[in-house]
Amino acid sequence: MIFFISGVACSVVLSFAFLRNIFRGLRNLSCGHWTNIWTVVVKLLWNQYVAKMGQRRLEQWPERHVKIVFIVVSLVFGRTVWAQIRYSISEEQKDGAAVGNVAKDLGIDYRNLKERGFRIVSTSGESMFSVNQNDGVLYVNGKLDREEVCERSSPCLINLKIALENPLEIHYVTVDVIDMNDHVPRFQEQEKHLEIGESVIPGARFQLQAARDPDSGSNSVQTYKLSHTDHFRIEIKDRDEDGKVPVLILQKPLDREVTKRMKLQLTALDGGRPPKSGTMEITIDVLDINDNAPVFTKEAYIVMLNENTPVGTTIFRVNATDLDEGQNSEIVYSLGHDVNDKLRKLFNINPVTGEIVVTGLLDFEVKDKYEIDIQASDKGIVPLTTDKSLTIKIADVNDNSPQIEVTSFSSAIPEDSKPGTTVALISVSDLDSEINGRVTCSLPEDIPFKLMPSSQENTYTLVTISSLDRETISRYDITLEAKDAGQPPQSSVKSITVHVSDVNDNVPDPAFSVSPYAFYVMENNIPGKSLFSVSASDRDLDENAVVHYNIWRDPGDENKYASFININSENGEIYALKSFDFEKVQMFQFQVVATDSGTPSLSSNVTVNVFILDQNDNVPVVLYPASANGSAEGVEEIPRNVNAGHLVTKVRAYDADIGYNGWLLFSLQEVSDHSLFGLDRYTGQIRALRSFTETDEAQHKLLILVKDNGNVSLSATATVIVKVVEPKEAFAASDVKNAVKDEEENNVTFYLIITLGSVSVLFLISIIVLIIMQCSKSTDYSSKYLQDTNYDGTLCHSIQYRSGDKRYIFPLECLVISFKFT
Repeated sequence: MIFFISGVACSVVLSFAFLRNIFRGLRNLSCGHWTNIWTVVVKLLWNQYVAKMGQRRLEQWPERHVKIVFIVVSLVFGRTVWAQIRYSISEEQKDGAAVGNVAKDLGIDYRNLKERGFRIVSTSGESMFSVNQNDGVLYVNGKLDREEVCERSSPCLINLKIALENPLEIHYVTVDVIDMNDHVPRFQEQEKHLEIGESVIPGARFQLQAARDPDSGSNSVQTYKLSHTDHFRIEIKDRDEDGKVPVLILQKPLDREVTKRMKLQLTALDGGRPPKSGTMEITIDVLDINDNAPVFTKEAYIVMLNENTPVGTTIFRVNATDLDEGQNSEIVYSLGHDVNDKLRKLFNINPVTGEIVVTGLLDFEVKDKYEIDIQASDKGIVPLTTDKSLTIKIADVNDNSPQIEVTSFSSAIPEDSKPGTTVALISVSDLDSEINGRVTCSLPEDIPFKLMPSSQENTYTLVTISSLDRETISRYDITLEAKDAGQPPQSSVKSITVHVSDVNDNVPDPAFSVSPYAFYVMENNIPGKSLFSVSASDRDLDENAVVHYNIWRDPGDENKYASFININSENGEIYALKSFDFEKVQMFQFQVVATDSGTPSLSSNVTVNVFILDQNDNVPVVLYPASANGSAEGVEEIPRNVNAGHLVTKVRAYDADIGYNGWLLFSLQEVSDHSLFGLDRYTGQIRALRSFTETDEAQHKLLILVKDNGNVSLSATATVIVKVVEPKEAFAASDVKNAVKDEEENNVTFYLIITLGSVSVLFLISIIVLIIMQCSKSTDYSSKYLQDTNYDGTLCHSIQYRSGDKRYIFPLECLVISFKFT
């Protein structure tokens, strides 16, 4: 490489030496002329070198080669005020990329650049480059894109003018922007649609749009490739300005029925290494001509159709296809010309869909097979037609339901019929034949009947299989079901009603609703009026259920009250021939017999218990005071010294009624002094409310009203006269009474003496204990709590004893005790 560079330098020096002799005579030329001459010479030498070395080696030529040339030229021509430098740089350089050191290549001291005003004066692309005044390096200003700067020019040269002041120097710098393969070929349309008729002959040409590549030279579009196909090939037509244009050429005839649409891919390739490419999708639609007749999808059409198919039912759909397109492929269906009118009434075909529809009634018994010609035609200018035969086979179906016929029918049978009793004869039939006409008949399983097959086919006997009970089930709704053996089976049902007639066979019947009966009757009832009724029912019917009632009367029966009772034999109403008195009888019973009207008749009996209810029909009776001459009046004597609460006397009364009617209440109607006496309203006891005073009268009259609690209460009155006597007179009166009843009161007196003695002993013991306690206390203690205290106590006691309605008063002498505590 060093020898190569040295050789180049020597060649340049020799060339310049040769030219120096020529330029000696031209020294008197102006600077501008020199500049132009110098430029022409440099260009000629440069182009000659480029031709020899090639562009690739030029791009790799170091900057020092340029420097050597510049120095040699400067030595030849001596001092100049101008110079021209050329740099090469690839496009797509980033902002700030260095192009070359201008100051260094021009031999200018970089330390004087700022002082001399080193700068770019003017340029066709001034905004693309800038110089650094510190080191004299030329930099790219912004992104450098050759396609933007030079568009499609080649080569792409950018001229810069660089000036220095003090002294003034002008230098020219040319930057050659070298193209890079940075663009791919592009088609203006990504998809191309072509329509080519299938009748087009081979050799037809279809020019396509060329691809564009902004790159230049070998980096631009160089060739085209077409995806594999037997029908087309690509031809490239070279046009200087428009580049290379692709042409599509048909090689093989097209058949739309084989290939309706073709998709090809056209690829444009540039000359880069590696090459870049762009694609365009070519869609070719093959246009149709009517060159194909309709074709049915099947060789033969056979349809199985059931008889009685409803009118309007679509039974089948024929289908034909046509490989053509558009109207050439649109198919119209029709019945063939040879189809007779009878078939046209039974079947029709939809011209568009090919659906065959039933238009009449089909019957297997009339005809079981039909053959129809179907025609398919396209809609081409000259239509093509295809015929096909359709065979319709009619299948027999089980379209008749079995029929049930009932003969010798007994609508009612007695409930005592024996098992095996014939109820009806049943026959079944079916209009269908063979297996569709085989019929079986059946009954529900939960009834006491069954079907017995007879010797004749499809004939049955309906018989009972168990005992019947009309009272349980009086009627049977029997559903007969007949089913044939067809597929699917047909069936029919028929209902018959069998009534069970009544037999007087129910025991116990008649049956009373209640047993025994219990009735409550108010006393004092009206004779002959209905008191109550009994009822019996019979589960039989008609005469067997008619019930008659009567009262069972036993001659030896001592129940005299049953003789007062009568009953209505039709409805069971019971009457009393006399009134009842609760105070005489509270309850009695008798028996009622119910008999039905069957033959033989059946009967049952029931016991009737009658309870008499009390009424308030008795007036209270006063027992004390005893009644005399129609009035109850009594006299009571009491000592004047009795205390409050003293029992004066007790009014006794009773009522023959019971319950509320016999509950008595006592009340004071009249009294001379309300403050002296009080009456207990429930017991009838009269007590003193306070002690008697000297001013109280000696005799008092009390009128007592005794009343029951009936709804309408009844009452009686009693008068009690109370005499207030001195105590001695009271004692005397008591002694007289006691003498009359000594024998009755002996035991009472004995108990009273014991009680009195016990009380006295306890009283004396209490007094003694109290005295001892007082004496045992010290004088100081007594003086502290009981100073000068005197107590005089009088204890009076009397004992009152009551036995039944008798009252005994025993006054005791007053015991005066004086206590003095010191």
